[in-house]
Amino acid sequence: MLPAAIPYCGAPPVPADLLARWNFDVLLILFLAMAFLLFRRLGARLVPLAASATVLLVLFVSPLCALSSALFSARVAHHVLLTAAAAPLLALALPRGGGGHLAAWTLGHAAIFWAWHAPAAYAFALDSDPAYWLMEGSLFVSAVGFWRAVRAAPVPSGVAALLATMMQMGLLGALLTFAGTPIYQWHFTATQVWGLSPLQDQQLSGLIMWVPGAGLYLLAALRLANGWFDERQRLAQA
Repeated sequence: MLPAAIPYCGAPPVPADLLARWNFDVLLILFLAMAFLLFRRLGARLVPLAASATVLLVLFVSPLCALSSALFSARVAHHVLLTAAAAPLLALALPRGGGGHLAAWTLGHAAIFWAWHAPAAYAFALDSDPAYWLMEGSLFVSAVGFWRAVRAAPVPSGVAALLATMMQMGLLGALLTFAGTPIYQWHFTATQVWGLSPLQDQQLSGLIMWVPGAGLYLLAALRLANGWFDERQRLAQA
């Protein structure tokens, strides 16, 4: 049975209703607008800041928010976009420096990511709005801190942190993909209308985390390393 509480994004939708399930939460939209203006006043670059804000609007205002109440795979896609798209874009918008200790941010973000995907913590997060925003906020803040620390660190250290994050996300994705039984009870009665069993939904979530999710960190590491090698080559030829 589904828990009695309704998660922040609303009750699980059916396919026919999905496109009408926009979340026009006035407080949320005001908060995002105020945060955008505040970051601009603090010197954030417009283009990556606007891109990050757009991703956040997709995650929390578009029907993807409602879909994540029905499918765990949609929730995982939501978290991947939150931590590996919206967060690095915001980190890129902010001035370089002040990233903090890279190892601490890498380990802290990994611990938070794994903790919220434990079944009990995940159920707790969907049981009330404050718990939901604690999950989303801690994932996002730790991800922004991680990406800022990567930017501020020497390139070899940044590449190592990105590869380590890729590996831990891939490992969690593999565990979900090859699990023999579904473990996220919240979605047990919400997936069939979408043509998936709870186990298939869970396996799809693992694949999302394992392939495109981990792949984003690999691409970032390759881009960072490529820029570093190009710079060293230019310096050697000067």
